[in-house]
Amino acid sequence: MQLVDIGVNLTHPTFARDPRATLDRAYAAGVQQLVLTGTSLADSEAAVGLCRTLDEERRHLFCTAGIHPHDASEWTADSAAQLRALLAEPEVRAVGECGLDFNRDFSPRAQQERVLEAHLELAVSTQRPVFLHERDADQRLVEILRPFRDHLCAAVVHCFTGEKRALYAYLDLDLHIGITGWICDERRGTHLQPLVREIPQGRLMLETDAPYLLPRTLRPKPKSGQNEPAFLTEVVREVALHRGESEAELAAHTTACARRFFGLPALS
Repeated sequence: MQLVDIGVNLTHPTFARDPRATLDRAYAAGVQQLVLTGTSLADSEAAVGLCRTLDEERRHLFCTAGIHPHDASEWTADSAAQLRALLAEPEVRAVGECGLDFNRDFSPRAQQERVLEAHLELAVSTQRPVFLHERDADQRLVEILRPFRDHLCAAVVHCFTGEKRALYAYLDLDLHIGITGWICDERRGTHLQPLVREIPQGRLMLETDAPYLLPRTLRPKPKSGQNEPAFLTEVVREVALHRGESEAELAAHTTACARRFFGLPALS
């Protein structure tokens, strides 16, 4: 199987000691392409740097560029121009991570909304897909997205954890859905198990969100307790189980979907 992990926080300090070893384990597990998540201007620049230093072939590592809603209050008059410059880099394949987080409210909600709209305007003008974050804000996210949707080339709600109402609203807007190891969590993720059957082929992608969201079904568990891209295979196992598909079938259509969405090269 060839897998694509569409959401990896490889710039996180926990990966700093040996990111190449992390990638080697991912490749050995069949995770052949990874999209590194940019969550701030500095983080997005660092993601571009990792793509260049760790992927000499320029075929395996790509990234996003954006400002996470937690950091929306850091948006300045120069932020749009700085993001636009990053989006011109060949490694950068999507605008984001951007969106709304009304769960933690680390930035004021009105500011989160303004910054999301600025990201969407950039996505329209550059015709790059959007990598979206949403927590406890699905209705407001849909309201903001709707007037932009006809002008966006594509958008994915990454790490979807919502209920049926939110899923159907996103699918009605022709959005893509990213599923993580949250589905493996018996405490809070079991509601996703019947919902993943509702996501059509061509709209579903898989991700680890590493180093977060270690799949709780993983055996044996790593001593570090840290998630990593190699563990995407556990997400594949769980999602395939609940969709009634083989792991090979799931891998084939989610990988094809991710490559179309992010414009990734096919690998032999």
